[in-house]
Amino acid sequence: MANFIVTGGKGFIGSHLVDKLVEKGHYVIVIDNESAESNERFYINDKATNMKSDINDYEDIEPLFYDVDIVFHLASEARLQPSIGNPLLTLKTNYQGTANVLEASRKHKVKRVIFSSTSSSYGRKNTPPLKEDMIPDCLTPYSASKIGAEELCKLYYHLYGLETVILRYFNVYGERHPLKGPYAPIIGRFLKQWMYHKPMTVVGDGSKRRDYTYVDDVINANILALKRDSDRMLGEVFNVGTGRNYSSLEIALMIGGDYKFIEDRPAEAQETLADISKIKNILGWYPKMSLENWIKNFKDVEV
Repeated sequence: MANFIVTGGKGFIGSHLVDKLVEKGHYVIVIDNESAESNERFYINDKATNMKSDINDYEDIEPLFYDVDIVFHLASEARLQPSIGNPLLTLKTNYQGTANVLEASRKHKVKRVIFSSTSSSYGRKNTPPLKEDMIPDCLTPYSASKIGAEELCKLYYHLYGLETVILRYFNVYGERHPLKGPYAPIIGRFLKQWMYHKPMTVVGDGSKRRDYTYVDDVINANILALKRDSDRMLGEVFNVGTGRNYSSLEIALMIGGDYKFIEDRPAEAQETLADISKIKNILGWYPKMSLENWIKNFKDVEV
């Protein structure tokens, strides 16, 4: 048994990770300020130690890192478009908050920090398939803050010897995905609209393509980043995607039902598509769930 911290552990991805760690018999401390506006609810595992704390408050969170072995850092201001309207909060939470997590980990001699980053950092200038060594093209405060946080993770490894692993998630979907508001992730938003017999809201002309990754596959990537011991992985970035993408119009047609087009959004890439050869070769990870099968299974249960 080991001692873990999961920041953002009451949200979509973090709560799945907490459940997995608790299921394996580990002691888990959850740090989450419960501020994510797109979450209809927060998921609390009663077998974990749940703290309503903010990573921006170093003095508050630092004592929690005592005698912790591994930190999974998922807490962030996590939406692209809202970050344009509130850049200071995004930069504070995602950059300074990450610095707080890393410094508390260094102080208490945590063995490893696994950081959740974003594929939005590839922007528009990079041509898919997207590889980890491409130069970032940040289009929003959110993506800029995440790239800055990645650099902090690398610095803390190379300068202080704190083991770090950086996972760049491509669009994550699955059970518990956020559903509230116009910027909720597309899979959850479309399925909620479909369930309530409302037209699915397709942004722009529906041609933007994204690589969609199932949440359980993302959790498996985190577990492998925990288990593997190799110098080739430390201070390194790994794409967590599928190597296949879909347009939003294709997804609406896959689900079936009415849809309508709404105004396009600024500062978004036309296409994402992960090159996952690095994570396959070094971590031994590969995706197991396809979007088509998950949507089919979801509809079979709901119908």
